[in-house]
Amino acid sequence: MTLSVPQKTPINVRPLQYRDLEAVKALANQCVGQEASERLATVDRDIMQASSWYGLRKFLRILPYSHKKDRRIYVAEGEQQILGLIQVSPFNSTGSTWRVERVLIDETLPQLETAASQKAIGSQLLRYCLENIWEARTWILEVNINDKNHLALYRESGFQPLAQMTYWRLKWEAIKELAQQNPDLPNLLPVSNADAGLLYQLDCASMPPLLRQIFDRHIPDFKSNIFERTISKIRQWLGRTEVVQGYIFEPQRKAAIGYFQLVSCSKSSRPHQAKLTVNPAYTWLYHELLVQMAQIAHKYADTNAINQGTSPLPSLEFVSADYQSEREEYLNKIGAFPVENTLLMSRSVWHKIRETKPLEGLQLSDVLQGLKPAQTPIPSRISWLKLMSDNYSKHPNHDIFTAKPSESTSKVEERSPKSPKPPNNGHRA
Repeated sequence: MTLSVPQKTPINVRPLQYRDLEAVKALANQCVGQEASERLATVDRDIMQASSWYGLRKFLRILPYSHKKDRRIYVAEGEQQILGLIQVSPFNSTGSTWRVERVLIDETLPQLETAASQKAIGSQLLRYCLENIWEARTWILEVNINDKNHLALYRESGFQPLAQMTYWRLKWEAIKELAQQNPDLPNLLPVSNADAGLLYQLDCASMPPLLRQIFDRHIPDFKSNIFERTISKIRQWLGRTEVVQGYIFEPQRKAAIGYFQLVSCSKSSRPHQAKLTVNPAYTWLYHELLVQMAQIAHKYADTNAINQGTSPLPSLEFVSADYQSEREEYLNKIGAFPVENTLLMSRSVWHKIRETKPLEGLQLSDVLQGLKPAQTPIPSRISWLKLMSDNYSKHPNHDIFTAKPSESTSKVEERSPKSPKPPNNGHRA
């Protein structure tokens, strides 16, 4: 009597295809409903919009489009069902650092009810990206500190903590109060491609050496081409948003000491997104740049709808890292409150070791394959020249180039050139 052993369902990880869009959209809808963070839920909304942008993204890959928009989605399929997906994108222009934006697992399936099965699918998705995207030597990701499942998945996959990020939110009342002040920014300039070198130096000066090495940004990361600007203007017009950015130039040092970018939403319940970079030696710029952004946010806000109570009060969102203590002190001072704490993690895959054989099963011949001769060695010309020189030293009056070889010479030629023996002159030992 034979016992039937249940076999595991084979999992196939592959890129996203058009026939997967409906299942991916349903999975993203499910995760958006469970996601408490609005910032992380935006990535899921981008996945839901993949059906309408699928053909356009395929076409834009043949154009010199931005590396930041080259998002890739891979799905895990088993028994003709989508079990999960992973979304990744390059972080810099050279592609040396990639970012894991989201890992989604369908927890409603019966074969994925346990945490171990969900972790196995997520680990397989991560391993597929680490092995197949060869240009990436460093991976980074950001995870909520309260998301224990994803945090355990990333730790088991080799990701290590890099920095702790805190997201702050400033209410509309504080924005109105700041907008009434006048910022002291005499050297505030608009951003263009000509200023990419200054912004690159400011970015390097504002972070520790470890993050600078992992991010691996270069001057092209702070430039934009005509395709990026055109697509950005179209998205701003469709989403009714406005992007304003500028930097502070120090004429004595001829360097940028501060930079801000504000994504203002006039007809949306989402908060205004603000990005702030300040040189650690010029902490007084925090207040001046924040006043400037408050005036811009107040300008683009729909004040009529706010006064009538038909629109929610807009807010301003910032981010600070644990190595920016002066920024956190200032945000606490003006009345901002933290809304989310995340952990920035990284993993290096510089070596790219292929694990085809276990180490304990390797033989010495497998390890030292380069020391094996490829074929039987053939005597080179050096052995013939050495033989001719020996004969000439013994018979100086004999022309070795025209005379026929003697019997002793022919016997020497038949022997191996590595162990020559003295010629036999007919005398026995």
